[in-house]
Amino acid sequence: MVFARVQTLASVRLRIHLVLSRQLKDCGRSMQYYLNGFTGGDPLNQASGKISPSIPELVDVLVVGAGPAGAVLTAQLAQFKHLSTCVVEKNEQPLVMGHADGVACRTVEMFNAFGLADRLIREGYSVNETVFWGPDPQDQNSITRTSRVKDVAEGLSEYPHLIVNQARLQNFLFEKAAQSVNPTAPQYGIELLNLVDTGHGSHPLTAHLRQVETGQEFTISAKYVVGTDGARSQVRKSMGIRLAGDTRNHAWGVMDMLVTTSFPDIRFKAAIQSADGGNILLIPREGGYMVRLYVDLGDLDPSDRNARQRFTAQEIIEKARKILSPYTLDVKEIVWWSVYEVGQRLAGRFDNAGPTDLREEPNIFIAGDACHTHSAKAGQGMNVSMQDAFNLGWKLSAVLQGHSPASLLRTYSEERQRIAQELIDFDIQWSATMSASPKDPKHPEAGGLDAAEIQERFVQGGRFTAGFGTRYAPSTLIGASEYQHLATGFAVGERFYSATVTRIADALQVGLGHTAEADGRWRIYAFADQSTEKFQRLMEYLEFDPASPIRQFTGPGQDIDSVFDVRGVLQGAHTAVPVTALPSLLRPSKGIYGLTDYEKAFASALKDCGREIFEERGVDREQGVMVVVRPDQYIAQVLPLDATEMLPAFFEPIMKSSNASLAR
Repeated sequence: MVFARVQTLASVRLRIHLVLSRQLKDCGRSMQYYLNGFTGGDPLNQASGKISPSIPELVDVLVVGAGPAGAVLTAQLAQFKHLSTCVVEKNEQPLVMGHADGVACRTVEMFNAFGLADRLIREGYSVNETVFWGPDPQDQNSITRTSRVKDVAEGLSEYPHLIVNQARLQNFLFEKAAQSVNPTAPQYGIELLNLVDTGHGSHPLTAHLRQVETGQEFTISAKYVVGTDGARSQVRKSMGIRLAGDTRNHAWGVMDMLVTTSFPDIRFKAAIQSADGGNILLIPREGGYMVRLYVDLGDLDPSDRNARQRFTAQEIIEKARKILSPYTLDVKEIVWWSVYEVGQRLAGRFDNAGPTDLREEPNIFIAGDACHTHSAKAGQGMNVSMQDAFNLGWKLSAVLQGHSPASLLRTYSEERQRIAQELIDFDIQWSATMSASPKDPKHPEAGGLDAAEIQERFVQGGRFTAGFGTRYAPSTLIGASEYQHLATGFAVGERFYSATVTRIADALQVGLGHTAEADGRWRIYAFADQSTEKFQRLMEYLEFDPASPIRQFTGPGQDIDSVFDVRGVLQGAHTAVPVTALPSLLRPSKGIYGLTDYEKAFASALKDCGREIFEERGVDREQGVMVVVRPDQYIAQVLPLDATEMLPAFFEPIMKSSNASLAR
């Protein structure tokens, strides 16, 4: 019996090892470098020169504001060698502490495209479970744990929900920008005074700026300006756009602290509801010791405009102690604190090409808090702001590089304003949930929510809080769902959900979606049919047919995958097909030496006998499928492998023909 138990434990440990190994492989992506010759040093540092300390007079893109949205946009534009970007920030120093901290699973997926997911995971606090506390039925002056749930439902993402200081997250992105082929860094202590669209010339936008320390004023001329400068955005004001919405006249205190406490769930995310003292949302912070408390401070007098400013740190602490009773809370250090009033506001549009503007195509944009504000407790503000920038960044780069017409930029406001409205609708409901009084069983007519109802709403909102509520509607960038049955797990309009495959050239198990970088390229993932006949014909069409998008839209002298990154997934084991027998499109010659890229082809079978991607994502094994993915990781089309007329028809309105053949 003892021997049998040892065997059982050993098999359990082996299964755990295999699962963990697979998760670790899924979380990263291998790097490719030395394509155009060997260089020593850090391969992550691709900077081709030093960052100029002076501010240029002419730029392609002026980014105003160095918050999360500005950081994502900067990191993305820095990937393109011939684009000029200037980033200005009115604060004289980079952010050090405080502000946002929740990083949704979807955001970690995006960070993986920048090669930064492993840094986030290593440094952040991983939210595994959320616990719920409510009034003790035996003693209304005390609280008791009522339940717990997984913070992210099974099957939503391979990545966790993380807690990382906003300042660190921005550092990661700006370090990436500084080490990219077009090294870029923010200029601090520079304030935008006003912005004028002159309407003529190659750089029609004139930004009047001032150096905060010296008061010196100067101008920059730009092709495009993006305001990521917060709720009081000067860029938004320059367009005559206002934030519309309401405050809820309800205050919350937020405080990052180093504490000692008898509360047993201090290292779990916790929703805590007291009988009469208000509520707390508790967020453990990265590093193992710090904790953030969102403390319900109650309703405000709408006629008292200064009520929020009169709260003190000690009042927040005392309120927290009352809610946590009978547990102790001894505050050793206050790292950062603030008081905010719950409210939701939204800009009428996110660019300057509205119905009253003379300009046909937009050239000024706003993102993040500049165009939508809301409460902090759903953890979506920073995440949605960064997704705004990720959506806009690839479109700006496509237009500036000549790959797409300027009309592509209209889709930014069209897509992101609707998403922001959905966020606000969710935030109104979630804020009400977090501030709800407990239901009194003796007086149910008084309203309120019990702990079970709060948990139910938490679970219902889980997809949204994980960052997966976004589904883009059919448009010029999102096709119809006519062929969704060929790949039910790759929903058109939603983000491409990665799954593990085995690379044919070297047997490395990787996440298929993790091969995508934030480089502005479209992805075409071709899943082979059972006979591979359709798959083979598709590869030949894409590479050689003059009508194929690759032939139409890739410029002369460019590598064959410089605009479209095609990846193939064959059924079965990686040993079934020699790498030399793969279609030439999946082993292309690239770079100045014509080196072979061996990282385009994958097999579905896994060495640990896990579920194949065809099964995990509902891909039709007999017919196969083609999944077209935008540069921001959202699925644009699901098509049959033989849909060679529909594919170019989709791209023709949104891309410019190169009018030249590819260099062989």
